[in-house]
Amino acid sequence: MIPDFSVMSAGQMLLLALVVIVPITPNLWAIWHCFHRDFPSVNEKMIWLGLAVFVPVVGGLGYLLIGRKRGKKPL
Repeated sequence: MIPDFSVMSAGQMLLLALVVIVPITPNLWAIWHCFHRDFPSVNEKMIWLGLAVFVPVVGGLGYLLIGRKRGKKPL
């Protein structure tokens, strides 16, 4: 079934947008941040990218809490 968005109120559309956008935001940020950082090893960088891509909400939040501190700005 395809949802009929024409019968949704503005509040319902806003709620739907928040439910979709809020969980995606940490993942997109984690992927972008990971690409622009140097990690102790290439394998660690690939693991963080893999988590952010393949384990959407948990991977992004894990990177925000642990991974972003491990990556350093390139010189």
